This record gives sequence, C-alpha cells and structure tokens, in this order.
Amino acid sequence: MALIVALTGCVSRELGPRPIAVPAAVPAAELSGLTLRVGDQKGGTEALLRAADALQGLPYRIAFSTFTFGPPQIEALNAGRIDVAITGNTPPIFGAAANSKTRVVAVWDGAAAGEQILVRTPSTINTVNDLRGKTILVGKGSAAHGDLLEHLSDAGLKPKDVKLVFLQPADALSAFANGQGDAWAIWDPYTAQANLTLKVRSLGSALNGYQFASASAKALNDPQRNAALADLLVRYDRAAQWARDHPDEWARKYSAAVGMSLPISALAQSRLRRLPVPLDDKVVAAEQRLADLFASADQIPEAPDFVKWVDRRFNGVLADRPHDVTTTRR
Repeated sequence: MALIVALTGCVSRELGPRPIAVPAAVPAAELSGLTLRVGDQKGGTEALLRAADALQGLPYRIAFSTFTFGPPQIEALNAGRIDVAITGNTPPIFGAAANSKTRVVAVWDGAAAGEQILVRTPSTINTVNDLRGKTILVGKGSAAHGDLLEHLSDAGLKPKDVKLVFLQPADALSAFANGQGDAWAIWDPYTAQANLTLKVRSLGSALNGYQFASASAKALNDPQRNAALADLLVRYDRAAQWARDHPDEWARKYSAAVGMSLPISALAQSRLRRLPVPLDDKVVAAEQRLADLFASADQIPEAPDFVKWVDRRFNGVLADRPHDVTTTRR
C-alpha cells in the first residue's frame, strides 16, 4: 500500500501503461560492464541460485537487495532502485493499481500448498464460513491477503464480514502464538513454522499459486539489462529444476540461509515447487480476479486491466528450456 500512497492518483482501466518495445539483442560478451540489480527475500532468489551453482559463468554482475516481502520490492522497482524481483501473486496487482513503471515478465506455479489460512487446533472455526465476525491476521498486499479474499468470496463473505488485522509475518507469528487473532493467513516458511511449532490446523490452501518475476520498465527498455534479464530468468528456471531434483540438499542449504531448523525448511520447500508455466491468458485471468477482489474490498482505488502490465517477451526464451515436469493448469 505504500506504493499507492507514494504515487499520485490512480490508474484508469482505459489508459494504463504504454507497451514497451523489445530492444535489439545484445551478445553476452558485451555485458561485462553491467550490474543487474535484483530484489530478493531472505532464502529466496540469491540462495536458490547459489545453491544450484546457477551463477557460474555469469557474463555480468549481480547486486542483490533484501526485502521483507513482495510489496516493498515492487515499490523499489517503480522507483528504479532495482531491475527485477520475484514475488507472490499479489504485489504486482498493487503495483498495477498504482500505475507503477513495472511489468510482469515470467511466472511459476506451485506455491499454493504452503499458503494457508490457519486456526488453532481447539478452535470452533471449521470452515471459511465460520470466519464471519472473526479477527484474521494477514500481511497487507501479500499473496496471503489475496488468497484470503478469494476464500471469503467463494464462501459468500465480504471483507467487512471479518476483522482484518494487518501485520508483517514475523509479528503475526508472535501475535498468533500468544493467542491474538482467531485465524492467520500466511505463506511458507512461516506456515511450516506454525505447522511444526504451534497447535494449528488449516482451513484451506491458496487457490492461486503463482509467483511472478517483475521488471522495471527502465530495465526492459535498456538493451543490456533486457539481455541480462533473459539470462537471469533461464538461470533461475534451471535452479528451480535443481531444487526439485535435489530436495534434501536444497532443504539443507535453505535452512542455513534463513536460519530455520531443517524440518521446517524441508517442509516449506517441499511445498514450493516453482513450476514453469507460460505467461498466458489463464494466468492473466487469475490475476484479474484478484485485482477485482482487492478493488471490491476498497484495498485499491480501482481494479487495473492487469494484462496491460504483462510483457510476454521472455515466453519464448523460457519455452526453449527443457523441463521434466508436467504442470496441471487451473
């Protein structure tokens, strides 16, 4: 939401951003003087790339910047402080709603299992319908926020039918562990931490398990940065494949990177599959539904026409990568 406050006005569905032309190709040999600025979260992109040795032979340099979760990364992209970041499904919607100078450029599926609505084991809340009048802890503008809105909508509830308390994940974990809130909408590894350290059960996992790579418009306009982005996305895809093929090794390295126990790390990463899918109309439709729900909940001024913040230039690059996974599409 800070991004929406920072920018003046709101986006009109009729106007939106202008398309960005794809610049001329640049050979890898000409990228040696470039530093690509990558937004990250602890245990995220950098940890995965290094664990998989996917940065070997890098023809440019990378400067990683660590953020607490997705929304600040979109804000940094819009401000030109970073070039690319991988987030959950909701931050790009808030960026589009604020007419941010960003574009979604790649998508992975398979995060849904780790995004859950948790209640305490003794709770009388057994279904989403039972959340009426209850207090729910959630990170504002996070993937869990969007997941919660979808579940409420499918149960015939509106956001005003519950009490939302917006907290960042670490604060929400502490609050929920100390008896505050009736339910908690959260994502891994915090879900796994709660599953293994608290007496909780789940009302359901996410309906939209997409994760997105978003890039700044400035980076997409720049021939060198555009070329580096294409290379980085292929390396990330390769690293994700390595993690699926070596779950035990990845869990150990992830545990060391985030400072969580191995059981928590292994559970969290077993549910985060990072399955490559095309950035197609099905993905756009799923995101548009989220955007419409956020607008109906008065969390954004107006639902943007999400497709206008989608740039499919890298679909062909990633489609050329062989994968051993068949993805079931929603």
